[in-house]
Amino acid sequence: MKPLSNKHLSIEESKTLAINAKANALKESGVKVINFSSGEPDFKTPAFIREAAKGFIDQGHIRYTPSAGIVPLKKAIATKLKQDNNLSYDPANIVVSAGAKHSLYNTFQVLLNPGDEVIIPTPYWTSYPAMVELAGGTPVLLDTTDSAFQISTKKLESLITPKTKAIILNSPNNPTGTVYIQETLEKIAEIAINNDLYVISDEIYEKLLYEGTHVSIAALNEVIKKRTITINGLSKSHAMTGWRVGYLAAETDMVKAITNLQSHSTSNASTITQYAALAALEGDESEVAHMKRAFEARRRMVLAKIERMPHISVNAPSGAFYVMIDVRGLFGKKFEEKTIKNATDVAALFLEKAHVAMVPGIAFGCDDYLRMSYATSEADIKEGLNRIERLIRTLN
Repeated sequence: MKPLSNKHLSIEESKTLAINAKANALKESGVKVINFSSGEPDFKTPAFIREAAKGFIDQGHIRYTPSAGIVPLKKAIATKLKQDNNLSYDPANIVVSAGAKHSLYNTFQVLLNPGDEVIIPTPYWTSYPAMVELAGGTPVLLDTTDSAFQISTKKLESLITPKTKAIILNSPNNPTGTVYIQETLEKIAEIAINNDLYVISDEIYEKLLYEGTHVSIAALNEVIKKRTITINGLSKSHAMTGWRVGYLAAETDMVKAITNLQSHSTSNASTITQYAALAALEGDESEVAHMKRAFEARRRMVLAKIERMPHISVNAPSGAFYVMIDVRGLFGKKFEEKTIKNATDVAALFLEKAHVAMVPGIAFGCDDYLRMSYATSEADIKEGLNRIERLIRTLN
């Protein structure tokens, strides 16, 4: 038989999903695993959203919709963008897709030609480089590990070439929890305008902010707004991961091209999910606020416990529900005559010996760190970090 597509054979499985699968396999074998690998809120979708979805099914809202989404939902998204982000978009400038990940995928497919370069700050969300490559583009990595995970605009400018097409921003950031300050965003906007670049702004964690202020780069001025594709969704804010609903807002030509692409791929996002998203956006946000308070309490617990541990450290995250743990202090240490060489070794040791799952930094482009998600219970956080501390103290 003739071989499969080279482009697709070169794409590896998501490392975050792979670690999560290993943790689940251990659980199924009877091992009590504490799983800090999953970027998924542990809360139920608020009851009023679940009940609304059931009602929409009973009302018969189960047929195809326009590819870009139902008009009431796009109007609700436009209202949300105006109220929360100071962004004015007509509903016609919005596309609803099967999750923010789908919105990102569509964007790269429409935006990139073979050889186009996309600058991606590192550590990055694990799917960004793969999406760029699947669209024929070339990821260009911008290291932020030496600047507390903030973007150095001097480094950014040094990476721009005639092939550069776009810059990706993710604030609050996965995996670091970093929030980009307005001064940096203003400089990035200036760089993008001066170099004829697009900005892809992934704002999926905007509701989970504990320090500072969330700024949508597209809201800075009309010039950068025309160059920006703003992407968001309800997976993290409303605990709607499995519902698969996200959206983007952009200029008319981009929206038309993405709508056409989506019409030949998935058609519309799930009809039932769209109506559930409408209920979420129009409903009471008290449960969203409750989840945020819980995440903030967990964040404080994580930082306090790690601060007391030897050989590891963290930069306090300002948003999302992750910390990047610097484990370089463990390199060269031994466990049962096996020497630790990198963060991948540390992650394997934690999972095999402490039964605690974290994602090695290589999944995010830097193998000196582990990503820990605190989207789990305080009891699990306490137990998991206690196990890790006990293990670390046995190393020599």
